[in-house]
Amino acid sequence: MTASKNIGILTGGGDVPGLNSVIKSVVYGASEIGRNVIGVRKGWQGLTHMNPAEKADADTLYHRHLTRENTRTIDRTGGTILHTSRTNPSRVANAKVPKHISSERLKKLPFDGKNYDFTSIVVENLERLGIGCLIAIGGDDTLGFATLLSRAGFPVIGVPKTMDNDVHGTEYCIGFSTAITRAKEAITRQRTTLGSHERIGIFRIFGRDAGFTALYTAYVTAARCLIPEYPFDLARVTALLMEDKKNNPSNYSLVVVSEGAVWKEGQVDELGEADAYGHRKKADIGHALAEELQRRTGEETMASDLTYDLRSGEPDAIDKIVAITFANIALDLIRDGVTGRMVGIQNGCYAHTSLPDSSSGSRKVDVPSLYNTDRYRPKYTHKLGAPLLFSHV
Repeated sequence: MTASKNIGILTGGGDVPGLNSVIKSVVYGASEIGRNVIGVRKGWQGLTHMNPAEKADADTLYHRHLTRENTRTIDRTGGTILHTSRTNPSRVANAKVPKHISSERLKKLPFDGKNYDFTSIVVENLERLGIGCLIAIGGDDTLGFATLLSRAGFPVIGVPKTMDNDVHGTEYCIGFSTAITRAKEAITRQRTTLGSHERIGIFRIFGRDAGFTALYTAYVTAARCLIPEYPFDLARVTALLMEDKKNNPSNYSLVVVSEGAVWKEGQVDELGEADAYGHRKKADIGHALAEELQRRTGEETMASDLTYDLRSGEPDAIDKIVAITFANIALDLIRDGVTGRMVGIQNGCYAHTSLPDSSSGSRKVDVPSLYNTDRYRPKYTHKLGAPLLFSHV
């Protein structure tokens, strides 16, 4: 076993169900092709904050040697055993520079006056660990840096995961099916409260820039939905919800709202400081909409935030199947000497494609083909020839 045969693996950004299934499958598959696996802890932070004094052959704060024995049962739970962060190595703020980095070393790094570019340090730490190829599991932010790392010459394979299902180049990201399943279950349970009190229900859900999660939750719950790709007319939405309420024997109605949805008359404010990728938190569109609907209609409303509930716990069957398969395709590529690629699904089939460019932003819902803008519902017709699940890239 040579050092260059080590495979590294990390998880970045928000956790989703299915990450541990990828990790376990990589470890088991790697053992079959004579490779060791080193888990990088806390996402990209594990490679920007790693202290050169740490021993590469021992488990430390920022890396962990993974084996069949210590990963045998991890796929039965959600989250990620490697933990995660929203660290962006190309934008490390001066105040967050690790103390062990000397001033002389800092002088050699690109600096824009506020942030340092730690890409070269990431490469050094990967080489220090004897990692010959890195599997990066994440959304467009995590994979955006993976693209930069690949361009810097380091072998990388990307695995897409996000509740929003918004990574370019793939129709499906790990975590998405579980999010829809959990949202459907939560909304079904809360219908009893809506009906008992004859209220309008507003369910806030993931989707900062893309409305896939809200759209497909609405698809399986027969709810109205509001998505970032199409600013909604508040008067029209109010009328539709009142129409639904009137026509419902239990006298309630409901709407699923992406966290990034906006109405035509204005937009939702952003709060707090931007993270390492330039994102600020969105103000709560669910409560804002609930207050406005109650003011306009005089009806009681109920705002329910489903976001973090959807990313907790074990994966559903689809996410587990996709996670296992993505992991094994990644290993096939590494075995064949192919890097600089992302595994994914295209035209309903497993595939691999270019790593996503961070400048492309999020993949968006194709409004004309998937969204009824008059009724604020998913489109249910003209599905012949469409993939079994989700939508074309």
